[in-house]
Amino acid sequence: MRLADLRGRSVAVWGTGREGRAAVIAIARHEPSRLIAVDDSANYLSVEWTGDLARLAPLAGGEHAFAALASADVVVRSPGVPSTHPFMIKLRERGITVTGGSALWMADHAAQTVGVTGSKGKSTTSSLISHLLTAVGRPNAYGGNIGVPLLDMPEAGLYVLELSSYQCADLTDSPRVAVVTSLFPEHLDAHGGEREYYRDKLNLLAYEPELIVVNGTDRRLRDEIRGVLDFPPVTAAAADSRFRVEDGWFRCGDEPLFERAALRLKGRHNEGNLCVALAVLEGMGVDVPGERAVLEAAVRDFAGLPHRLAEIEDPSGLTFVDDTLSTSPYAAMHAIEAYESRPLTVLVGGSDRGLDYTPLRDFLADRELTVIGLPDSGPRILEALARLPRVRTEPAEDLVDAVRLARKVTPAGGVVLLSPAAPSYGRFRNFEHRSEVFAQAVRETAE
Repeated sequence: MRLADLRGRSVAVWGTGREGRAAVIAIARHEPSRLIAVDDSANYLSVEWTGDLARLAPLAGGEHAFAALASADVVVRSPGVPSTHPFMIKLRERGITVTGGSALWMADHAAQTVGVTGSKGKSTTSSLISHLLTAVGRPNAYGGNIGVPLLDMPEAGLYVLELSSYQCADLTDSPRVAVVTSLFPEHLDAHGGEREYYRDKLNLLAYEPELIVVNGTDRRLRDEIRGVLDFPPVTAAAADSRFRVEDGWFRCGDEPLFERAALRLKGRHNEGNLCVALAVLEGMGVDVPGERAVLEAAVRDFAGLPHRLAEIEDPSGLTFVDDTLSTSPYAAMHAIEAYESRPLTVLVGGSDRGLDYTPLRDFLADRELTVIGLPDSGPRILEALARLPRVRTEPAEDLVDAVRLARKVTPAGGVVLLSPAAPSYGRFRNFEHRSEVFAQAVRETAE
């Protein structure tokens, strides 16, 4: 379904955040017969919905929310509306078409788009692809799941997008280049289960993209796509991949490109992210070996993204690391691996979604480190790790208390890593707020 297909139809936009506002403005240009906005939250009366937004689409909420949705020909949901929402089930039963702003945009721009998803690594990989394409003279617009709704994207000849599982779920067109960085259980409450999450994530690949690139080191990802694709994807980062790291060098086939040290980002997972990005460039026609000097300079210039293994200077000699966006045990495992050569204290815990921390326990079975548990899920994580012989566990009342405790228990020259394996909501406004509190605690507890 394209935006133009909404002409003359009754449309309800479900959600009043950035995505919902962008959808109202974009859809109104195509002259639907009726356009209404719906906010089903308890505080819908406090939503600021005035001016052009109110003129284009009156706001319904409260006891009228479902009736407004059910009376529409098409419902355009925001990514924050989970597939498991009771209204979604009722709308499907009534045969009402439900789509999303990302799907409407993709229907018109798929041929110009590189779309990147993954349970971990999608932000860094999509940013690297955009950065490297620009370096070799392929200007592009970068957006998606980074705070810029697709319906607000400027017109461009080429797009590089980071796409969440929520955005992928509604797609009925695949981008020309589809990229998957990793796959592990995430957001299960919003998708309805592990199988449903994988299905929604891999929907990015379902509509005949011209090129598919995946991280070949991820066994679960390889297994899940085996029965989905009509042709084999390009794999990167694995030992038998064309793009890989070998003997301290990034390689393209038998040719060395540049040293591993050119990439400032820590961790083997970031090596994989760059290998995937390089494979995408070659698949798009870039002569990677021929452009190695330009690409190496661009890689050296790439500083990474905020809140992902971001190091904070401290006069004590300890290294504090903000990895607040690691909201699953698998993401925390990648972060721990990046600092495994140094004495390590890890701060874990946050909103408790009932995740299984057995994989984290198994990963830490032969490692020596300290783990400090934060509310709310911290105590449950510590319980899962309690019988590991070389893992010291300590509870903390809050993030400030955890930083103070970490200073006491971390050996000189060690690392204090905030990689919570849980989301921030509940005790923080958002992940940025958790980062701010962490950085402030580091400053305030310094001697």
